[in-house]
Amino acid sequence: MDPENVVVQLCTKGMQAEGEGREADARDLFLQAWEAAENDYEACIAAHYLARHQPTPQETLRWNQECLTRADRVGDDRVRGFYASLHGTMGRALLDLGQTDQARKHFESAAEHLADVPAGQYGEWLRLRIARGLRVTARAEGTGNEDPIRVLLLRLCERADLESLSLLLPACMGSTGKPEDEERITTVLRMLHAENRLPEPEQTALSHAITLRSAV
Repeated sequence: MDPENVVVQLCTKGMQAEGEGREADARDLFLQAWEAAENDYEACIAAHYLARHQPTPQETLRWNQECLTRADRVGDDRVRGFYASLHGTMGRALLDLGQTDQARKHFESAAEHLADVPAGQYGEWLRLRIARGLRVTARAEGTGNEDPIRVLLLRLCERADLESLSLLLPACMGSTGKPEDEERITTVLRMLHAENRLPEPEQTALSHAITLRSAV
């Protein structure tokens, strides 16, 4: 984004106000950005931030939809990296309104666009939020069996095994269900199992989790 662009400058000031806890000032600045927008690209940027300062879930959804609509109208590489975030915010807005099925569709679309987000801390944060949305909107499998990885994570947390958690948590919490994400989890499980340093119940849980995943 062009730092000399008036809309970008206003949104930057709005984000600074947010960081300082000046919510009313932030909303005013984002509204000024919206009013200053001269094209769909600028309107898309302003609407994205303005959506964060709406009084009701319905208004939040309306502004997120406006943002997505404007991005679609732009339709070029300037907005390509926006879509993971835009669909993610649509998903959260719909979830707040209890529209779980529609929310999931947007979280799935967000996951499909994660590859377009530049690598870095923001991208990892966005992946975690999208993965959380997918977990929340997941349909129950109805197997009646507890997830062995969840059991393992709970045991690691109880023992405060930070080394093991630092390997397993990012893979699990950031998984969007894609084959490459699931393979990452399996690889971490195998690495932990190969170390053979966990207490016997946890080693057994590891073996069980690996066996189940290998059978899929």
